[in-house]
Amino acid sequence: MRFLHLIVVAALVSAAVYVYKIKFDSTQQVERIARLTGDLRHTRDAIASLRAEWSKLDNPSRIQGLTERHLKLRPVEGTQFDTLNRLPDRPAPAAPAEPATPAPAPDPLTAMIDKQVLDRPTGSTKRPAR
Repeated sequence: MRFLHLIVVAALVSAAVYVYKIKFDSTQQVERIARLTGDLRHTRDAIASLRAEWSKLDNPSRIQGLTERHLKLRPVEGTQFDTLNRLPDRPAPAAPAEPATPAPAPDPLTAMIDKQVLDRPTGSTKRPAR
């Protein structure tokens, strides 16, 4: 009978220790959640503050005032535009300069990848005729 009492007392003590451990772990989790909630609130407040500052800085009337104060710009006039047929001819392309170092040999892996990419049609192109 005494042996049975010892087993029951041991089971009760171990159950009490286990319940205390669960309570301690849950208390730690609650503290962690409270800390994270506070951090989240602080971050949201910072984001709201930055958005308000951005909207103030991005205000068109403020930007207009800055441009008038710091830039020497004049309004665009209708006489500044011309028709496209009066544009000057495109200049001739400049001759390519001689490379100072020889061009590196092409990478065979890149050539294989480029070939595979070119051989595969996308959804907007038709499959090439073979």
